[in-house]
Amino acid sequence: MTYKVKLLLSGITFETQQQQTILDAALAQNIAFPNRCQVGACGMCLCRLKTGTIEYQLQPMLTEKEQAQGWVFACQAYATTDLVLTFEE
Repeated sequence: MTYKVKLLLSGITFETQQQQTILDAALAQNIAFPNRCQVGACGMCLCRLKTGTIEYQLQPMLTEKEQAQGWVFACQAYATTDLVLTFEE
């Protein structure tokens, strides 16, 4: 199963496979997506979920408040629905 991911502001849309991280999907399709370590340590891929749902294989180092605000580590997150993401605060 595939899901669509839309990046607000740029309007870029790409697809991700069911067990593919959001970051891996973007990079595989040559989408410019901030990243450095790709393991959830640096925070470069941190983005905010506007709509949709995600899941993690391992829970990232986000506080409950950050999670409630929609912050997502794209290098660790898997889409479970179509998503809309933003890099804005």
